[in-house]
Order: sequence, then structure tokens, then C-alpha cells
Amino acid sequence: MTDQRKRQRPDDYFADWKQREALAEAMIPMVGGLARERNLKCYIYGRSLVNQSVLEIMKNHRYVRQVEQNELSEFETAPVIQKMVAMNLGPGHVDVGRLAVEYFDKAQGQGLSLDEYVEQQLGFLVTNTTPPVEKPVDVVLYGFGRIGRLMARILIAKTDGGASLRLRAVVVRKGGAPDDLVKRASLLRRDSVHGAFQGTIRVDEERQSFVANGNEVKVIYANSPEEIDYTAYGIDDCIVVDNTGVWRDRDGLSRHLKAKGVRKVILTAPGKGDLKNVVAGINSDIIGDDDQIISAASCTTNAIVPPLKAVDDEFGIVTGHVETVHAYTNDQNLIDNYHKAERRGRSAPLNMVLTETGAAKAVAKVLPQLEGKLTGNAIRVPTPNVSMAILNLNLTKATTKEELNEFMRNVALHSDMRKQIDYSASPEVVSSDFVGSRSACVFDAKATIVNGKQAVLYLWYDNEFGYSCQVYRILEQMAGINYLTYPKDHTGPL
Repeated sequence: MTDQRKRQRPDDYFADWKQREALAEAMIPMVGGLARERNLKCYIYGRSLVNQSVLEIMKNHRYVRQVEQNELSEFETAPVIQKMVAMNLGPGHVDVGRLAVEYFDKAQGQGLSLDEYVEQQLGFLVTNTTPPVEKPVDVVLYGFGRIGRLMARILIAKTDGGASLRLRAVVVRKGGAPDDLVKRASLLRRDSVHGAFQGTIRVDEERQSFVANGNEVKVIYANSPEEIDYTAYGIDDCIVVDNTGVWRDRDGLSRHLKAKGVRKVILTAPGKGDLKNVVAGINSDIIGDDDQIISAASCTTNAIVPPLKAVDDEFGIVTGHVETVHAYTNDQNLIDNYHKAERRGRSAPLNMVLTETGAAKAVAKVLPQLEGKLTGNAIRVPTPNVSMAILNLNLTKATTKEELNEFMRNVALHSDMRKQIDYSASPEVVSSDFVGSRSACVFDAKATIVNGKQAVLYLWYDNEFGYSCQVYRILEQMAGINYLTYPKDHTGPL
């Protein structure tokens, strides 16, 4: 163990790969068993190992070089996971990558064997018998469009042993097709942007449900929230995630609370009036136990608020302009047709469409210190997903491109905002490379422009999946789910 250990180049790359491949393959049942049987989830620098393929596990190891400027090998993480299986650990989230790096790279645990070090660091989980929540929390998706279906995918993927959040139902209006249920399930099974559903889906028409990876999800047909009795479906004390955007104020969303069996409501759109607009990881602390309705803001607000906060804290923001280059959405027309909004009636796949965005003003609801300092506009472009936000900022203190990029790199990799901000230094990335990103945004270091006190930042964001991950983080908080974590300084689930 040394401070500057670098993994030596193998004499035979192929033989080395096969050995590491075998180790990654052996991790799968161990990681899966820990998640299902003990509600103990393993990560490598925030990237989950649960339900991952061999190659995905190996790619997660490879990612560490971006963070630590050093390789992380399966030879180092495999014995950590093996030891975790042998220990009587309770529920929690453990970053086995960081634990391994601390031992092998950062000279922690001197005088201790690896087994002894793991016992020392994870001892707090041995005595943990407290589940992350008293009982599983029922979740209902009201609306099953783009965000609704992605939320379903995330919830199903994270069911594990079933001790936390459980997707129990989706609510939709009855469609015109006689095989409506089959069509709904098919849209979940196949997605032109995000690919095939990872798992199996079967339709049970008799029970008016579909079963996804063992999760039976009722399909409830309704025209209004208050007409539903969720308890009739065995659902009680649930959290409703409203993906429709039909109601955006407290009065409208309160209609959900009139339905029998509903406890709380989350809106996946900017809230109006006195609703709290929450960006996970930034102002999540404003959510109180007595809050029944909150908004998860917009995808663009979620993308720009974390870097704006980081830059404002470090350099100060005097004024700025936010320009979003946004993928088209399904409220636009395929070909020219009537639309109540200006310009949006023109064909989405054939035009760049200049429109407005409320994201710049919405920032003030999350970061009050920036009220009145930002302007904004948006250009809808002919791509189906992944957008870009360009922040043109006038700073309080001068900086350089190198200094600003290094600051953002540290924020993305080591700060409390590492789930919200990812970092890219590649000169070759384009929008499609960020489909499936779980971060609120990805900072593009190669594109940064700095001229003294003026800085231009470029942020990629998966306006569908990345935003849905942010909503899920709020959902966990609203449900009162609390995991013990390693490293201990990490707040909330990894």
C-alpha cells in the first residue's frame, strides 16, 4: 500500500481480462444475494452493481480512473464483497470501490489485513437491524407517458427485496383500443430512445394488471383523481407521482389527497403558487414531514441549478443568461399544425424552434440568492432526447478555464452534489452519448470558455431519464427511506 500506487501493465492483456471477467461474473450472485436477502446494496463510486452484467461491472471499475487517476481492479473489490457476504451485515448502501481504494491506494488500515479493515469499516452495519423504512411504501404513477414509464423502470429495477418502495399501480384514461392494457405494457417493454426493458413483462387481463420482474402493477382507468379508491386494490398510504402536468398548483394537486389511500403527492413539473419546488441534492432539506405536496421542478431546472449553486458558492454570479438547446417533446407537432403556443405548431422533426423557458426564473425558487440575476430562452431541436444548457455567466471574481474545470471536476466527483453533476473531458462526445445518464447534468469540460470574469459553461442532460432519477431521489425522501451508508459522510442513498 502506497500513496501513489499504480496498477502495473499486465504482461498478457487477454489473460488478465479473462481473470477479471471471471471475478466480475462471480460478483453477480453475491451482490444479488446481498440486495435481495439483506437489502444491502453495493456500488463502485456511486454506480450500482445490482442487476448489472459482467461487462457493466467491469466498466464501473474502469470508471474509477477518472476519479482517482488510478485503476481499480476486480482483484481488489472481489475480496471486499466476499468478506461482506461472510459478515452478518444489515440493510445499507456500501461503496465497495471507495473502500477498496482507501485500503490499497490511500494507505488506510495500516497494519490490518483486508478482512480486518473491512470488519473495522463496516462494523456499524453488523448491528444494524433497522430497515430503511418501517414498511414498504406503495407508489402510484398518475399518468404513464414518457416520465411515467421511465419512473416505472426505475422503481422496478430498485425493488430488490421489496423492503422500500413498491410500484403498485398506474392510472390512465381509457384508450380507444380494445387491447389497451397490452398496448400500455408494450410501451413499457419497448422504447425507441431508451431501449428494451431489462427484464420480463406479462399482461394479466383478468386482474387488470401487468407483471414486471415479479411486480404486479394494477392499471386503473380514471378521469379524475378523487374518484379512485386505491384501498380497493390493496393500496394504502401511498405516494402519488403525478406525471400529467394537468394540475400544477396546490388546489389542483390536492384532488389526489381526496382519493382514499393517498398520503402524499409529487408533481413532475414546475409547481405554481406556494408549492415547494425541490431539486434533489440541492434544497431537499426544505421537505418537511408534514409536506403532502411538492414539485420536482423541471428537467432543465434540475440540470442548471446544481452547477449554478457550485459556481455561485465559489466564484459568485453577478448576472447570467441560460440558453437551452432542448430535444423536442410530445406536445409539439410532427408536421405543421395548430398549437396554442407561439412557434410550437411547426414541425418538430424538421425545424429548430425558438421558444421560451421558465427555467431561469424557476432557479430563484431553489436558489433565492440568484433571483433577478438570470434570463433564459430555449431552442427546441430535432432530436428525441438529451438536451444542453449553456450558462453564460458574469462572475464576481476572475478565473481561468483550467481553474474552473478543475473546480467542477472536484464538485462532480467528490462533493455532496456528485449524484447531480457528472463530468466529461472527452473531445468526442455528442448528445446520444448521454442517453441513460443518471445525473441531473453532465459538465462538458472541453467546451468551457473563460475570459476573466466571464464564463460560458456547457451542460448535457438526459431530460427524460436523468430527470426521472432526480424525481426518484425525492420520492425516497418523501417516503422517509433512510439507509446507513459507507462512506458515512454521504447523506442519503448512494
